[in-house]
Amino acid sequence: MTLSKSASTSTIGVKEFKERLESKLGRHFEESVEEASKEDVFAALVSIVQDGYSSKWRRTRIAETTNNHKQVYYFSIEFLPGTLLKSNLLNLGWLDTAKEALAEYGLDLDEIASAEPDMALGNGGLGRLAAAFMDSLASTGYAGNGNGIRYKYGLFKQKFVNGYQRELPNDWLKQGDYWEVRRESKSVPVYFGGHVNMVDDHGWMTPQYEGCDVVRAVPYDVALVGYHNGVTNTLRLWDAEIAPEDELKYPSIEDRRKVEDLTSILYPDDSSYEGKLLRLKQEYFFVSAGLQSILNNFIKDYGEEELKNLPKYVAVHINDTHPAMCVAELMRLLVDRERMDWDEAWEVTQKVMSYTNHTIMAEAMEKWDLGMFGQLLPRLIEIIQEIDRRYVLSLEGKVSGDVIQRTRIIQNNQVHMAHLAIIGSHSVNGVAALHTQLLETEVLKDFYLLFPDRFNNKTNGITLRRWIQLANPELAKLLDDTIGTKWRFNSKEMLKFEKYYHDTKVLAKLQAIKLDNKKKLAKVIKDRTGVTVDPEAIFDVQVKRLHAYKRQTLKLLHVLKLYQDLKAGIDHPKRVVIFGAIAAPSYVFAKQVIKVINAVADLVNNDPDIKGKLKVVFLENYNVSLAEQIIPAADLSEQISTTTKEASGTSNMKLMANGALTVATMDGANIEIKDAVGEENIFAFGLDKDEVYSYYANHNYHPRDLYESDPVLKKAVDALIDGTIPNCAGEGRALYDNFLGDNEQFLVLADFEAYLKAQKEAEKTWANKRQWAQMSLVNIAHSERFDADKTIERYAKEIWHLDPVEIDAEKAR
Repeated sequence: MTLSKSASTSTIGVKEFKERLESKLGRHFEESVEEASKEDVFAALVSIVQDGYSSKWRRTRIAETTNNHKQVYYFSIEFLPGTLLKSNLLNLGWLDTAKEALAEYGLDLDEIASAEPDMALGNGGLGRLAAAFMDSLASTGYAGNGNGIRYKYGLFKQKFVNGYQRELPNDWLKQGDYWEVRRESKSVPVYFGGHVNMVDDHGWMTPQYEGCDVVRAVPYDVALVGYHNGVTNTLRLWDAEIAPEDELKYPSIEDRRKVEDLTSILYPDDSSYEGKLLRLKQEYFFVSAGLQSILNNFIKDYGEEELKNLPKYVAVHINDTHPAMCVAELMRLLVDRERMDWDEAWEVTQKVMSYTNHTIMAEAMEKWDLGMFGQLLPRLIEIIQEIDRRYVLSLEGKVSGDVIQRTRIIQNNQVHMAHLAIIGSHSVNGVAALHTQLLETEVLKDFYLLFPDRFNNKTNGITLRRWIQLANPELAKLLDDTIGTKWRFNSKEMLKFEKYYHDTKVLAKLQAIKLDNKKKLAKVIKDRTGVTVDPEAIFDVQVKRLHAYKRQTLKLLHVLKLYQDLKAGIDHPKRVVIFGAIAAPSYVFAKQVIKVINAVADLVNNDPDIKGKLKVVFLENYNVSLAEQIIPAADLSEQISTTTKEASGTSNMKLMANGALTVATMDGANIEIKDAVGEENIFAFGLDKDEVYSYYANHNYHPRDLYESDPVLKKAVDALIDGTIPNCAGEGRALYDNFLGDNEQFLVLADFEAYLKAQKEAEKTWANKRQWAQMSLVNIAHSERFDADKTIERYAKEIWHLDPVEIDAEKAR
């Protein structure tokens, strides 16, 4: 960037900050700081922050256009940014000032910031990654925009009732979103259903729509503030409304809700036809609205005659298969609306589009029923059919018919969205080295042989600013005191921390910081669950989406084994096992796992015989804010997915950055963590990818043989059905049957013995506190490898071909 870090941050002193706070409260609430509620102080702080970035937001938009900067538009059905107050204060360079100013009033910034709800725009790793990339795009100085849906309720609020997950509406917008700006003038229409007739209009075949439902897409923009650099990008979220001219078509509340429910909830239950239809409708809604907005802005800035050069100015990134319709919708807009020749439009589209695949699991590769798709989107299905027809023609006589059939978009009366994204993009990337290798050699092998130059790897990353500077400020201060502050701008500087491997004082400080974080989390656990935990125990953490392949079930079996040992007088170090996970509403098995874990927690936590040596805590409604409390307190990071199933993972990176030691299968980015820290600083175990694929190919995994031959394993598994665990007989039986089923695809019992050995090694290491601290220090130092800023630099240079934004430093103040 041309804007230096020192020149880009408008400084503000404590005295001025206090004056602004008093002015905001007086003007908007007619009250003093002393009289104001926590919520009013929060609102005033938001207003101060908005004043701080508003000119930067405007200047960034001006600079992007006037300097002809290419922009990337990141399309994702999820964004999970968490709360923004402290993040924006940090990126503006005002965090310490705000803390000090509030402290002079006897107020605590963390307490004030707790008034802000998490933005409920995502569910897990996919959404958190998208949010991290948005932060990094701004912080590395690139013109980048998010494009998604403004969910009114998000996924849901998880509550436990008698150990069962219950889903409640997550009304995060109840008080409105303080950060968003409604851009009504940028609204666009989105069409569903009806019929399409192609008519000749002066020699151009033009679609005529009849009987369509029109939904008004209204954008709400959220500023994305770069770190100390004057750049502020935009996250654009679309809401569904009824256009004023169409209000008579929706006379009842029920009629209106049919439109408004389009953006009500993330991931509607898709176990029914209606749920699937709503999901498809959501995906087209934000894709169409976003692309219309891009073209409208482009034509306004550069003129229609420049559309042939769209790839020079615009990159569109498809984050997983949910926005894959971008390929067909851009073709529709270019061919139908802008009357561009098909071949030219296709060349433009392919150069504009790029695609990230996030999974190798077939069920996660979206496919839509052809009839449903055509009924909802009649013109788009015609476009897709034409893309498919031309794709087949382009390969006939060059490759076998089997390859063509396996890779075409439409097959078996289904529209394969991953195929559409691959065929219509110039770049396809995986998100960890192993994941990309498996895409190329297994899952997408045919496509890789057809288009090898399109495939590349971009290992996921995390926002170290958030996960160290915000979530773990004492660790950030220790880094400042030892290696200086340059690491805050260049994470590679963190490698210097390894020089303190033998420094007794630094190791002791590292241990003290961890203990302090564990005491804070212990209070959270007590307040939320009533369970008292010992901060001196091992805090053993598994926090991620609840899914069979992530194997919370393997951790559960380990808990049962530890409990049985303690009951039998076999000693283990004191341990607190902490789960955080949400199960999809229609995912029955995942919800059964939650019930069993909670039942085991009740059993273990209330058994006086084990003298508090083991506690199990399942913290409900896991989200970014809760993660910021759990992750800095973790000693052990459970990354135990079935090898080949986890594309990358990002909780593994956040936990290592905060000094947790990883218990890991060689799956996803765990392999790269091991490469970074060395095998002596990670507890690796389990089947490798070749062993896993051998089981799959030969269908010779018989877990009952393992069960019958290993008395330790048998005893742990039998606890699920022998009455050991009260109040979950049905759920326990479901897990038991799953574990013992022939060719059980997640190989839980196959990894049990190796997992116990890894845990035994962790216990042995825990006894040597100095060694544990040294391993923790190494993990912290090498977490720099997974800084999302670095990942974005690779995307920007190798896929999107972006140049940094040039901003006038004086005008950015």
